[in-house]
Amino acid sequence: MRENDAMLEDLRRLVECESPTDDLAACTKVIELASTLSKEQTGDAGEISTVQGRPVFWLGSKKPEVVLLCHLDTVWPIGSFNPVWKVEGDIVRGPGIYDMKAGFIQALYSMKDLDRTRVALIATTDEETGSATTRTLIEDVSKIAKAVLVLESAIDGKLKVGRKGTSWYRITIHGRAAHAGLEPEKGVNATVEVARIVNELTKLENKSLGTSVVPTTMTSGTTTNTVPALATLDIDSRSFSLDEMQRIDSAIRSITPIHPDARIEIAGGINRPPLETSATLPLYQLAEKLAKDAGISSLGSASVGGASDGNFAGQFTQVLDGLGAVGDGAHANHEHILASTLEPRSKLLTLLVNEILK
Repeated sequence: MRENDAMLEDLRRLVECESPTDDLAACTKVIELASTLSKEQTGDAGEISTVQGRPVFWLGSKKPEVVLLCHLDTVWPIGSFNPVWKVEGDIVRGPGIYDMKAGFIQALYSMKDLDRTRVALIATTDEETGSATTRTLIEDVSKIAKAVLVLESAIDGKLKVGRKGTSWYRITIHGRAAHAGLEPEKGVNATVEVARIVNELTKLENKSLGTSVVPTTMTSGTTTNTVPALATLDIDSRSFSLDEMQRIDSAIRSITPIHPDARIEIAGGINRPPLETSATLPLYQLAEKLAKDAGISSLGSASVGGASDGNFAGQFTQVLDGLGAVGDGAHANHEHILASTLEPRSKLLTLLVNEILK
């Protein structure tokens, strides 16, 4: 079987093993399959461990000079795609195929030709919800590695040299209920408080620095004839600048209620710091030099709004992201990859790792 065909077959098995982040049994199953595929392709099943109950796959060195970083959880509830796997010429569709099961297959096949005493392939299962359980693992291994290569999908075929940092907040407003018709003046209206906060939040963004502050989900009140006693508001904030993220954090934590009897609770904070180009450009330039030897005419680079585990790694070592699948549709119904790119992208990864290890 041709290498690209073999990669595609293993990818089919991985995609058909659906693995939404919040389904721990499904995530355990996909990690077990990763171990099986590893045994078949490299002769080494790697190691399955748990971090605060979350399954993690690890193949190779425990003190790696280079880390190939992946995740095998997806945003898709089981049954979201019908059929789960669909091939239309060079286009292959399935839940999590682009984000980022194809990247794992590319890394696994690369590991067949790499020195596993110096390189590690790691796959986690909580990336889509912020990596709360595996963040420390990622940061610890990044502190000892020369480089962390992230197999997240490419963007229009381009490697990712910058990512926004992410912050998530939940604001809870405690008011006081009262009858909306008989004695509304005796209530403390949580809806009024949360509306004012939303208006203030929209003034915090800075488009010139790529800073966004987005009120997302909001709830308030219980019945149409009751002054709302409770409201909640979720906020997604992102920026390419850590200083900007800290500015937003300070502003949100400084929010106070209008009504003296209202009370505000603020949860959350900065999740992933920005992945800055100072951590990525040397490896990107090296990858561009190697691209033709892998059968890729050119790569290109981009900075994107979405975060990844590369954001954590970039605090401690060199990082290059977007080395995974070529395709489109992360978190979207048209999620797909271009099958013909699997082998050349895997070859590029092998060339890049070997060059770093010289």
